[in-house]
Amino acid sequence: MSADAPAAAEAPAAAIPSLSEAARVWWRIGLLSFGGPAAQIALMHRMVVEERGWLTERQYLDALSFCMLLPGPEAMQLATYAGWRMHGVRGGLVAGGLFVLPGAILIACLAALYVRFGDLAVTGALFLGVKAAVLVIVIEALLRVARRALVGGEPVAIAALAFLALFVIAVPYPLVVAAAAVWGALRLRGGAVGQGTAATAGPRAGRRLRDTLVTAAIWLGVWILPLAAVGWLAPPLFGEIARFFSVLATVTFGGAYAVLAYMTQEAVATQGWLDTGEMLDALGLAETTPGPLILVTEFVGFLAGHHAAPEGRSALAWGLGGAAVTLWATFAPCFLWIFAGAPWIDSIAARPALRAGLSGVTAAVVGVIANLSAWFGLHVLFREVEPFEAAGVSIALPDPATLDWRSAAIVLLAALLLLRWHRGVPVTLAACSAAGLGLLLV
Repeated sequence: MSADAPAAAEAPAAAIPSLSEAARVWWRIGLLSFGGPAAQIALMHRMVVEERGWLTERQYLDALSFCMLLPGPEAMQLATYAGWRMHGVRGGLVAGGLFVLPGAILIACLAALYVRFGDLAVTGALFLGVKAAVLVIVIEALLRVARRALVGGEPVAIAALAFLALFVIAVPYPLVVAAAAVWGALRLRGGAVGQGTAATAGPRAGRRLRDTLVTAAIWLGVWILPLAAVGWLAPPLFGEIARFFSVLATVTFGGAYAVLAYMTQEAVATQGWLDTGEMLDALGLAETTPGPLILVTEFVGFLAGHHAAPEGRSALAWGLGGAAVTLWATFAPCFLWIFAGAPWIDSIAARPALRAGLSGVTAAVVGVIANLSAWFGLHVLFREVEPFEAAGVSIALPDPATLDWRSAAIVLLAALLLLRWHRGVPVTLAACSAAGLGLLLV
């Protein structure tokens, strides 16, 4: 199977849209993708699987499990896979690109305003309602994925253990996923998940391997060669940005939060590109705008370029240059991982042991989303959350006195709109944003 000819024919023909129709949907998803990976995965599931049937439930969960094993933003990679499955490389580029583009444009604009006018606390105020609505979107994602992924006692146990490992013991995310994959392969092999057929072997598998190696070489070049040119031709700062964020792109297992401490230490303490307050502002803007949370790197790259602009040179141009290099170094590798690995997802799913391993990861994903839901809920509803640590246990505990009644009220509104009255995500976000603006005046 070539990289340009995914198995789209396996889905019903009526479910395959035109590329232009798909592009409109991916643009809409990119505009509405607030709240980090859990909410984005839920939004994609609703719009791609439930409403349009472009992917089956099994295809979606298999791809999600695969993306959870990769470095980088899993939601963006999942969108890239969905686009690739329907329209090949062009579809993957459109889906992945449009998933990131709205947030990237907004972050660039906010960064330019930030360096011009300083603190953008008003941005957080404007997105008060968005944060509250996103909490309910995440909870809805948890319920939807759990109903489909947790069939039987063992997947439930894996999900529960994954949640406890992340939320209570603070086990690194990659270890949780790896343990779930191994456990699933060993314990779930004999269940229903192992009913696939053997993967294709012989000449066809050899051709697929050669195609994969060629694809990997091409996209490695697409990723590295422009950055090498930047390092050779541009001022030294841009080469440093390219190197740093290229390395970061290969170790971002578990999303932005997993590498935030490392990025902060290097960007603030080692490189001196920005200070701690600016780093916190960067995260706040990334959390309240659409797109992957890893877009926080774009803000860092912008400030690095802006602050280093020589006298007489346009600081805005240097900032935009830093942001552009950062975006390329952060997201170009995602296309490499997906275009090289996507043709193998069905083969993996067809092998009993590998299929069982993916099922273990799928069960662990429920625990991951539950952990994100708990973390996000605490930080949306309470102004102060402190870690409690004792005997190897680390639990985030809120200060009850800091409960934000405005956020709680909007969360209730979002729950009614989304869970009780089944309004769509755009309606819920719009209503909650309006409520947030109204409550700010109280």
